[in-house]
Formats: sequence, C-alpha cells, structure tokens
Amino acid sequence: MSTTTGSGVEPRSMSSLWAQLLRADLPSDVFEDLSFAVFGLGDTAYEKFCWAAKKLSRRLASLGAHEICERGEGDDQHQLGLDGALQPWTETLLTSLQNLYPLPPGVEFVSESTLPSPRVIIRDVAEPKAPVETFETVPTTDDPLQTDQTFHTATVRTNKRITAEGWYQDVRHFDLEFDSSDEIRYNPGDVALIHPVAPPSEVQDILEILNWEEFADEAITITQTMEDQSLPDHLPLHPQKTTLRTILSRYVDFRAVPRRVFFQYLRYFTTDEREMEALDDWLSPAGADDLYEYCHRPRRTIHEIMTEFRNVRIPRDYVFDVLPPLRPREFSIASSSKRHPNHIHLCIAIVKYRDTLRVAVQKGLITLPPSPSTPVICVGPGTGVAPMRALIQERVHDGSALNHLYFGCRSASQDEHYASEWADLVAQQQIVYRVAHSRDGKEGDARVYVQDRIREDATLVWKLLEDGAWVYISGSSNKMPAAVKAALAETVEMEGGYQNEAAVRYVNEMIREGRLWEECWS
Repeated sequence: MSTTTGSGVEPRSMSSLWAQLLRADLPSDVFEDLSFAVFGLGDTAYEKFCWAAKKLSRRLASLGAHEICERGEGDDQHQLGLDGALQPWTETLLTSLQNLYPLPPGVEFVSESTLPSPRVIIRDVAEPKAPVETFETVPTTDDPLQTDQTFHTATVRTNKRITAEGWYQDVRHFDLEFDSSDEIRYNPGDVALIHPVAPPSEVQDILEILNWEEFADEAITITQTMEDQSLPDHLPLHPQKTTLRTILSRYVDFRAVPRRVFFQYLRYFTTDEREMEALDDWLSPAGADDLYEYCHRPRRTIHEIMTEFRNVRIPRDYVFDVLPPLRPREFSIASSSKRHPNHIHLCIAIVKYRDTLRVAVQKGLITLPPSPSTPVICVGPGTGVAPMRALIQERVHDGSALNHLYFGCRSASQDEHYASEWADLVAQQQIVYRVAHSRDGKEGDARVYVQDRIREDATLVWKLLEDGAWVYISGSSNKMPAAVKAALAETVEMEGGYQNEAAVRYVNEMIREGRLWEECWS
C-alpha cells in the first residue's frame, strides 16, 4: 500500500525503495519471480491521485514482476471513504491468492463472522486509583511522549485571533516558545506535530457509554499480542502503567467518523436483535448506501453512534481494535527559525489549547532556491499562507527582496491574515504583495481569486519565470492548486508565445526540475 505526497511524490518511507527501483542498471527481468499487488491510498481532491501507487505498479511490471491483482485506488472522497475501494479489492486479492496458493485440505478461510483475537491484553495493576486527568493537568501515569527526544516542551506565549470578531472562522496566530537548550531547528515548509487531548467532559461521557467508568482510573498495563497490528504512537506498554481514562483522552479517537470495520466489531459485541439487524444490513453489499446515509453523509462520530447502540459491550482488550488511533495533528510552521530562534509560529483554526505542549518538527516537502537572488512566487490563500510566511521571513533574513506573494481571502476587513506584516514588507520593498478579496466586490461582479491576480500580472510573472523563479503553492487541495497551475500555463502561452500543450509541458517541467512546489491539504 502506498500514499502520495506533494505533486505525486512517493511517501518518505518509500523513498529508499523507489530510488533503488529507478536504478538504470536493473535488468528488465530482475523481478521475474516476484508476484505483487498494489493498493493506493489517495484523494481525488488532489490532482495526482494515487500517483505513487501508479508509478510503483508500473515500475515493478516493467522489471518483470507479475501483478496478481489489478491495482486498487482508494479515494477519501468516496461516499464510504477508502473502504469504498479497499473492501472489493481485498476480496479480489484473496481470491487471487487462493487460486495461486490453495489452502491445504481441511483448512478453510476464517469467516468474517468469527471474532478476531485482540491486538493487546490489558491487565489490572494492584495499586490505588490514579488521579483523574483534566485538560490542564499533566498525567501521573507513564507517558512515553515526555521522554521522546524528538519532542520538546513548548509554552504558548501568544494566542491571538487574526480574523475579525464575529467572523465565521476563528483563525489564530500562536507563538510557541521553547527552552534555549532545545536548540529548535526547522526550515520553511516544515511541519509541527502536536498530540491532541480529548476534552475531559467528552471522555467521561464515552466512559459511561462504554460502561467503563467504574474502573476508568485504575492502573493497568498493556501487552501487545499481535505484532503485525499497529498501536497508537507513544502508547505506554508493559511494564509501563496507564488508565482507560488516559487511553480515551490521548490515544484513541472516539470523535472520528468510523470506517466499516468499526460496525463489524459492534456486530460482534451486541446481542440486541434490533442492533444486530441494523448492523447486518449495513455490513452487507446491499446495505452500503444505507450505511453511507446513516454514518458518512452526516459525518456521524463514534461517540454519537455509541449513544444509539447502548447494548454494545466492548471488552477493554479490544479498545485499539474498535477505536482508531488519535493521531498527532500536523500544522505548517508559519515562521523562520532564523528570524524567531527557539520559537515556532502557527496559523490555525483552533478553539481549545493547553498552556504547555509537546511539539516535534517534521521535515516538510518544499525546498528553497540555493541562491537568495533567485525570485520566488508564493501562492497561499487562507491558512495556506503559513508556510509562505515562513519562507518569506527566511528569504528576507537572508537579504533577498525578490519575493512575490499572492494571498487570497474573502474580505480585507475580516480574514486577511498578517495584513499589517505584508504592508510593512511592501513599504520596505522586500516583497511584492497581491491580494484577492473574493467577497469584497460589488453585487453581481465576478469573484476574484489568486489565479486571477496571476493572470492580471502575466507580463511580470512570465519575466520572473524566465529569470528562473521558483513557485510555491500552499492551501486547500480542492480546485486552487490546479487553477493556479492553469493560470501559470496561460501566462506561458500568452507572454511566452507557446502553444497550449507546450505551455502545460513548461509548467510540468518546472515540477520535475524542482522549481514548482505544492504543500496542499484536503
């Protein structure tokens, strides 16, 4: 299985393998004895959907490998999410494997109606109850996150709303400060990882729904029994101790919209006829649309679903099988470490926060030009401006004034993030700033977006491209990135005299050369 990052780039965990597969000296039959199947994890909101999986399957086939099952492509935009393609693909793969490698006589496949073994065993520890965690307090149970050297403790120094009061979206500027001994280092485009914590009131409610409240704060140990099954990051395993309250607060996500397997486990753990009938219907091929209408279309969460399936009794050993992991949140860093040493700035929509956080830095996808004399064109509407702010701060610190920023928002008075900063940099002749306010036009006027500003500046943009400019696109992955690249291609066509197809190739060549970078999300 493979995800895709950036402009059709393979995930980091695949980079080494991919580099080996691209070696020019590999014989065309090097994998003639290899059978393979590939499933891509993707989202059609991105232009290069499942690109890494497509490249991988084609490359393996070109080296003589035999594909035993047609490549599957999971789409997060499907009404059933990835399960919409994964479920039928898995069935096809199992059929292919059974044909190629028949089971010995007397051995049969395990039925889906058979309850699998849990991936952990939870045991009680004979000691007094642990103190109840709150949103503000540090837990007294063992916490591997506190000893992970890649994470550092940050203090929230600034939490400032940067959208107007009363505006529908509460976007905030955060300034996180670290101890000087941590020597925090990061580059423009890097990402801050922050582990979330579920609100205590919701944790208490789900504990009561699951009938776990009476022993929620008793010390327990967790022993992994299924080594091939993943567990949440930084989960304290035996002999470290934790509690069920801590697990529900920090390690599993009961506020997620569940996948199909969740309902399969509910079916295992209920004896109520009405609940069994509903679950059997949703889990059948004919009931897929009913499951979509009940769960995925309204975005109904696990918490909400459990309030309706009151007869389900989930054994605590199955907590990590039934509930998905609570994953760390990834936020594009909105500052330069050269400009703000031992600080990280974030530009995010958030409601609740803690005074101290454990934060790690993850390398991002973008790279700066090797020379400050190379012009850059940054396109970052909305909170997509975060990595653009980091990039521009870094460039200005390094003495470059060849910085062009295209920012988009709805209204100059409501959500033009960091407007005063951009005005100061314009006054200092360190950036060229172009903004598109999509909702500030007169009634009946066409809305203006960042790609429209690029078309208006076609002569300037073409000159910058011919001077070797690098282009950065950041923000929502819906229509914006494709629209911006289309505007660039139109600029190449109109100002450079290229034919349409040649202009598109020009932009694609920029991507291949590493002169056009995308940091987008759905």
